[in-house]
Amino acid sequence: MASRSRHQIDWIILSIYLALVFIGWAMIYTVGYGKGYEGNFFEFLKNPAGKQLVWVIISLVVMFAAFLIEGKFWRTFANIIYFGCMLMLGLVLVLGKEINGATAWFDFGGGVTIQPSEFAKFGTIIALASYLGAYANNLRSIKSQLYAFSFFLVPMVLLLLQPDAGSALVFLALQLVLFREGLPGIILLVELCAGAVLAAGLVTPPAELAMVLSALGTFLLVWNTEKRIYWVSGFIILTTAAVIGLQYDQPMFVLAGALTILLGLSVYQWLHKKQRLTALVLGAFFVSIALGSVANLGFNALPRHQQERILVWLKPSEADPQGAAYNLNHSKMAIASGGLTGKGFLEGSFTQGNFVPEQTTDFIFCAVGEEQGFIGVIFIISLYLGLMIRIVVIAERQRTGFNRLYAYGVASVLFVHFFINIGMTMGLMPIIGIPLPFLSKGGSSLLAFSIMIGVLLKLDSEK
Repeated sequence: MASRSRHQIDWIILSIYLALVFIGWAMIYTVGYGKGYEGNFFEFLKNPAGKQLVWVIISLVVMFAAFLIEGKFWRTFANIIYFGCMLMLGLVLVLGKEINGATAWFDFGGGVTIQPSEFAKFGTIIALASYLGAYANNLRSIKSQLYAFSFFLVPMVLLLLQPDAGSALVFLALQLVLFREGLPGIILLVELCAGAVLAAGLVTPPAELAMVLSALGTFLLVWNTEKRIYWVSGFIILTTAAVIGLQYDQPMFVLAGALTILLGLSVYQWLHKKQRLTALVLGAFFVSIALGSVANLGFNALPRHQQERILVWLKPSEADPQGAAYNLNHSKMAIASGGLTGKGFLEGSFTQGNFVPEQTTDFIFCAVGEEQGFIGVIFIISLYLGLMIRIVVIAERQRTGFNRLYAYGVASVLFVHFFINIGMTMGLMPIIGIPLPFLSKGGSSLLAFSIMIGVLLKLDSEK
């Protein structure tokens, strides 16, 4: 196969980028169509679709401008860009405008606002790529891990002060970059387990959580015994007895039995020279109980409206259907009403009737589901998956660590935005205000992701 010529652009990524940008604008246009677009072109520019059109043009220009800049520039000034972004995150806490309870925007008047957290993602990606690509770092050493983690922990702390927990969460995606460069997988596994325990602890009383964790710990110990079939059979019998006990409203009896079995089996395994396994299981059990209890206490201390947001995700049946659950319920109805082929462009009653709040931003995916149906949803998801897969392919063909790590950083941030935003609209993820890249209304998000794509295309063309 002939090698690609120098400075040749990757048309697959560019095509997907342009398709998503224009589809996004069309969906924003259809959301406002029900209210009508009256007046001349300058009047049109005052509504959300008009403003987004301006941002689309600006973003396209900036994306191509970023492509024209030599890749050496981004490597050389990566740290300066990073510190500039961190400075903006600090200044917005003092000079920023509060919107929806978060001081996260600079207001330039005339309805023009800039959210520095979107650009901080680009700055962090490029600085982390510069650090890991320029030095021989062993990410199995604690020192290297702490230094690498500090690149995205700093913006996370600044974002939590705004507060903007959703944007802060996105930066955790950059751990996938570290994992690609040798970060032990056990760290990611422990974080995922801790996150699951914290989420469960929010809406689960400590006693109930202890029952579940006792059963899990007992199963792990049972699975590592000799004559496993007999032990597993006993575990199944005891689990059945526990379920019956709960049916007869005897939770404390079941909890006491579960803890007794766990501790007894731990002693058995310890005496049979499986001290490491026993210590790991018991340590994980007690740490998990502590995390779950703290999460439950924190949940009970929250104001009711914040509790409702958590219940919408973890226990939607207990959330107020006219309050916090309103957005999610109407989001699901809008997507479901689209059926297989959708109602057609500009024909969505939910979309144009303003039944789903924040539909041009957090819930733009609902417009796709209602008007384009299942086929349209699959098409959009395929575009995102194709974009991310292509970025990974590009990453693996790079000759320098900086280029490879930058590409993985872009793919990681894209994936988290894509997964959480679409999950929000269907109740699979918490509603935390993360936009859908290229589709959601918002100049800062579109501009920042356009810069990421422009730099990516440039670095790949120079590989």
